[in-house]
Amino acid sequence: MPGKHQHFQEPEVGCCGKYFLFGFNIVFWVLGALFLAIGLWAWGEKGVLSNISALTDLGGLDPVWLFVVVGGIMSVLGFAGCIGALRENTFLLKFFSVFLGLIFFLELATGILAFVFKDWIRDQLNFFINNNVKAYRDDIDLQNLIDFAQEYWSCCGARGPNDWNLNIYFNCTDLNPSRERCGVPFSCCVRDPAMSSTLSVAMMSGSNWSWSSRAPSTPKAVWASLRSGCRTT
Repeated sequence: MPGKHQHFQEPEVGCCGKYFLFGFNIVFWVLGALFLAIGLWAWGEKGVLSNISALTDLGGLDPVWLFVVVGGIMSVLGFAGCIGALRENTFLLKFFSVFLGLIFFLELATGILAFVFKDWIRDQLNFFINNNVKAYRDDIDLQNLIDFAQEYWSCCGARGPNDWNLNIYFNCTDLNPSRERCGVPFSCCVRDPAMSSTLSVAMMSGSNWSWSSRAPSTPKAVWASLRSGCRTT
């Protein structure tokens, strides 16, 4: 009818913003699915999927948990962002933005609490590192993670090399039958600039440096050749 104007509802999300958000979340979703797949594959290789109780048997941290948890969160967020942007679903977009905001505030709160309760955090970190030192040989992924951390941060144990006495394989007692007795992992050793290989404190035992019969009964006398504790770096 003349004089009557038709009003068209404008899209709630702009075209450029819509496809940018969709593309970003596709990448986010794929990465999350990849992380999750790697985690599940690693658990399958270790027989965890066929024996769920194995998840609680490990005394230390299983690094695969990081892939599974992070991958799961990224997959859910990426899916919500993709569908929300493509279908202009405000509920999914709000879920996506609220979840991201929640993660940000959790990180902020964690940083503030870590500063306020730094002594308690230090003690918990010391306890956490020593628990993983005890479980060093129990899981190959944990072993690789500890070696990487000690090499990357140039440290050894929580307080120092003597923490490796907590591990049944490296424990420095006469009753310990292990070939690695009184030793430390290779990642604890300092590289000598004058040598092309990692500095040997005494002799090679397996894949780790250990003290020979000529060395003192405890590692303390040769600590100068080893890294300091990870907690103090």
